[in-house]
Amino acid sequence: MTLSTALTRLVGIDHPVVQTGMGWVAGPRLVSATAEAGGLGILASATMTFAELAAAIAEVKERTGRPFGVNLRADAADAPDRVDLLIKEGVRVASFALAPRKEMIAKLRDHGVVVIPSVGAARHAEKVAAWGADAVIVQGGEGGGHTGGVATTLLLPSVLDAVDIPVVAAGGFYDGRGLAAALAYGAAGVAMGTRFLLSKESTVPDEVKQLYLTHELTGTVVTHRVDGLPHRVLRTGLVDRLESAGRARGLLAAARNAARFRRITGLSLSSLLREGWAMKHRNGLSWSQVVMAANTPMLLRAGLVEGRTDAGVLASGQVVGLIRELPGVPEIVRSTVDEATEILRRLGADGEGRSWS
Repeated sequence: MTLSTALTRLVGIDHPVVQTGMGWVAGPRLVSATAEAGGLGILASATMTFAELAAAIAEVKERTGRPFGVNLRADAADAPDRVDLLIKEGVRVASFALAPRKEMIAKLRDHGVVVIPSVGAARHAEKVAAWGADAVIVQGGEGGGHTGGVATTLLLPSVLDAVDIPVVAAGGFYDGRGLAAALAYGAAGVAMGTRFLLSKESTVPDEVKQLYLTHELTGTVVTHRVDGLPHRVLRTGLVDRLESAGRARGLLAAARNAARFRRITGLSLSSLLREGWAMKHRNGLSWSQVVMAANTPMLLRAGLVEGRTDAGVLASGQVVGLIRELPGVPEIVRSTVDEATEILRRLGADGEGRSWS
């Protein structure tokens, strides 16, 4: 069964299901598995050096000939070089966690790359749509990682009313019921992070995946102590300690982690400072918030790569409380689409082959 939507037609995929670009998680294995299953897999490049990104793109292309995407940070010092790399390698989709510059969107589109920024408010969607974005992903407060305070059920319709480009719903989705509901709202598909993190193809250590499965719907918390911005993570002992730690102690730990991140990624000190300045300027952050932001990659790496749940944080959407199994990516995509199609059929709208939004 297939569901044709504005997203599937725009990108050239079979199913309106997106695997989000989760840092340290969305690597070539997960992305290529999603692409082969007919969805849109998105590589997370913010935690990669330029050379690592080039190698990751090459590996995905070796594993699959299907369309895939790369998530970029528009404020990265080498963002223009990464844009050129996507164009050179024929990557189908460029997604952005922060709004890309107008000229960046224009260059990508001029070379046939579909631009899909992530947004957290209707006004942000209006801005990138006016700049030429092809579609947007809108994440409600239920989503993992950096998130806002408005639930998807309210944020999604506000964005749909604001723009006339395809809108992909994120935050709180993990099965076919969610996909059917998103299509009913008028969305062109759903994007899922936690559901794909908890899959066989995810490279997150098995013991960490098992820890995720033990959490209930109340098992996440939105904290500002990771990087100064609202961040939804699993509620763990480390997070509790971060919440109770003094501000000075938190900044000192963040500075140490920023230095470790620089060594791992090979960023020069000048590049790190330039990125910090761009972040401060674009997002209106204080310097203490910039230092805290540099803390995030290392805390996530400790948990999601090294499996050190005592020393790392674990980004997670609230849907973690409803997930109890670790299926393969093909099963996740197939069951999501089949269940949504059956729901739409029961409601009197034959989903198979139907064009939605």
